Amino acid sequence: MGRRKTKYELITNEYARKATLKKRKAGLLKKLSELTTLCAVPACAIIFSSYDAQPDVWPSRTEACQVLEKLESVPEKQRGKNMMDQTILLKRNILQLNDRLEKQQKKNQELEKELALVESMAGESNCDWNNLEQLNELSCRLQENIKFVSDMIELKGV
Repeated sequence: MGRRKTKYELITNEYARKATLKKRKAGLLKKLSELTTLCAVPACAIIFSSYDAQPDVWPSRTEACQVLEKLESVPEKQRGKNMMDQTILLKRNILQLNDRLEKQQKKNQELEKELALVESMAGESNCDWNNLEQLNELSCRLQENIKFVSDMIELKGV
């Protein structure tokens, strides 16, 4: 049985909100503990809540201070090198998707040329024979295929 999709909105019931915070905080701290143990990465968490007078600090205040001091000692330029906000993340994703789109468009154009060549050889061409550019593309494609077949024949020694 699959999980149902969670709606992310403020929990109106105060008791349920407090219970959810307690459970999620425990889950978050458990994941953080696993991360530090399995990957040997220094990490800390500081969780502020309106239910507690003091913030929850994991693993301890002294260790959290050490991690934060270590972060502060890293130069500003290097510290922000791998950090990104939503704008930077979206721009990077858009660039990657545009690259993938361009590659797919080139692949589609090549497949269309190949299809036009095969159709013209079979006598079923839908090409506009008055279009000189299309005819040149077809001719180049045909020459490439002839060269490929000739090279394969020479390679096999037939």
